[in-house]
Amino acid sequence: MEPGKILVSEHDGAYVIKLTGDVRVTLCTSLSNYIEAIFQSGHISEVVVDMLEAEGVDSTTLGLLAKLAIHCNDKYQVKPVVFCPDESLYKTLSVMGLDDVFDIAQTVPCEENDCKELSIISPSVDETREQVLEAHRLLSLFNDRNKQEFMDLIRALEESS
Repeated sequence: MEPGKILVSEHDGAYVIKLTGDVRVTLCTSLSNYIEAIFQSGHISEVVVDMLEAEGVDSTTLGLLAKLAIHCNDKYQVKPVVFCPDESLYKTLSVMGLDDVFDIAQTVPCEENDCKELSIISPSVDETREQVLEAHRLLSLFNDRNKQEFMDLIRALEESS
């Protein structure tokens, strides 16, 4: 698998997050900071998550994307769109319950946006633990399968804090 990258673009409150390669926890501080910047912008008209070139996405990344979607749904009544033609990744999104907070399309969007790569931020161990914990707590709220799947990880992370 190709190493993961996260590319972003914004224009007048329309945000694009493009995931490429194998996106793992090492990119999550950068993603979390960008999501917080979106929240602080005060104006969200549209959010698109482009997974056309994603090969793999870990559960921490999915939890952060869930955080973004929940906020957009609740505060702005905007349901983000995920473009995910890969059948395996699509199934993962559905099994995790993310189809409740995202519109997931398996078709390709009509045009490519100009995006810039998020710079990688090296978080402390404590920051990483908190992000992983928050992401998995959110995922566990979506359905009982996720709750069972992540219960031990959540408990271990809470005990190590």
